[in-house]
Amino acid sequence: MPEVTTEAKIFACTQSKTLAENIASHYGVPIGNVITSTYSDGEFQPSFEESVRGTRVFIIGSTNPGPNNLMEMLLMLDAAKRASARHITAVLPYFGWARQDRKDKPRVPIAAKLVAKMLETAGATRIITMDLHAGQIQGFFNIPFDNIYASPVILDYIRDNIAMDNLTLVSPDAGGVERVRWFSKRLERDIAMIDKRRTGPNVAKA
Repeated sequence: MPEVTTEAKIFACTQSKTLAENIASHYGVPIGNVITSTYSDGEFQPSFEESVRGTRVFIIGSTNPGPNNLMEMLLMLDAAKRASARHITAVLPYFGWARQDRKDKPRVPIAAKLVAKMLETAGATRIITMDLHAGQIQGFFNIPFDNIYASPVILDYIRDNIAMDNLTLVSPDAGGVERVRWFSKRLERDIAMIDKRRTGPNVAKA
């Protein structure tokens, strides 16, 4: 049995290193040491250069489509699991592939579900993300899932920096009305909605 400790260690995927350093600083711990080796064919291998046995590990990195973002997270989760980390939290500032949360036509994948299965299989025991594109994605996981919101921070920014006179809050589509209504109640402002119709991938008419 691995030794159980209350120690927490924070590690960063490549594209989220600055964010992870800021989080580690607020938490009061140094960011963990990870070295990534790259092979001639483009494969890469992250390596934890310190023991994580029995610890709580937080791995910070978005899974948005991009050069190896999802794969890097999966490899780091797998490495932490094989190194006997006690609890492994994947912190995803941006949950990639979330727009593909259902079959909207025949013969297409449900990518968000696939990503959920890969994260669990790789070793994540908890997921933390922010402003998830579709709340029902939380149901794709069989592990604890926390979806946190930037709304309180944005609300403070609006109050401190935006003139309230003649302010109207606008939702870009029907799906965003609930979020805009949340702001309107607290700012006591009117809301409007754009009637947006999608005619193809990345093509919309308002």
